[in-house]
Amino acid sequence: MKLKGITDVFFDLDHTLWDFDKNSALTFEKIFEIHKIDVVLNEFLEVYEPINLNYWKMYREERIDKASLRYGRLKNTFDAIDLLVEDNTINILSEDYITYLPSNNYLFNGTFEILNYLEKNYHLHIITNGFHEVQHGKLRNSKIDTYFKTVTNSEMVGVKKPNPIIFEHALNLAKTSANTSVMIGDNWEADIQGALNVGLEAICFNVHGTNLDKNIKQITNLIELKAYL
Repeated sequence: MKLKGITDVFFDLDHTLWDFDKNSALTFEKIFEIHKIDVVLNEFLEVYEPINLNYWKMYREERIDKASLRYGRLKNTFDAIDLLVEDNTINILSEDYITYLPSNNYLFNGTFEILNYLEKNYHLHIITNGFHEVQHGKLRNSKIDTYFKTVTNSEMVGVKKPNPIIFEHALNLAKTSANTSVMIGDNWEADIQGALNVGLEAICFNVHGTNLDKNIKQITNLIELKAYL
């Protein structure tokens, strides 16, 4: 069912348009080769990915800072797979990961098609909890930066999704209102619940196969947005 009265569409970036898991895996492959870290990549990623998600949850909830996230997720993973890596090396790896991550630019299938479709009738925007220095590189290098009128990241606002302040900041920056806007993202807590709590419509890009309430609008492919917009 088409949404009525929408003028502005807000996207999350990681796991929604930008294929974070694929790009992250390629980045680890590169930095492990550079620093001669002897680990089977798939075995590392199997352990790392849930640890990383938990660290991002703590980061959203203001329980840890950026430096703790970057170091802790690697330290915990190496400990879990019984690989001894010195703290200095972990810190170097964490910096190199951020440096090289935006150089990989895989997007989800249908990203360009849906952005070309939407930009004809809507103003498009980004709201992201990702780090400022990384997110703009991702947008630019993947050649989707020109589609977006505004980009709001948590570091410029001082709070993270689902905090209502970041949504209100993004709405003000876009010169629009909640009742004419929709948020599209993959994370139930940060993107969907956060948006609904401030009066935006919300559509979950359910790439994780999360069991959601039947009243939550959801898609599994970006092209499915055409049914709503």
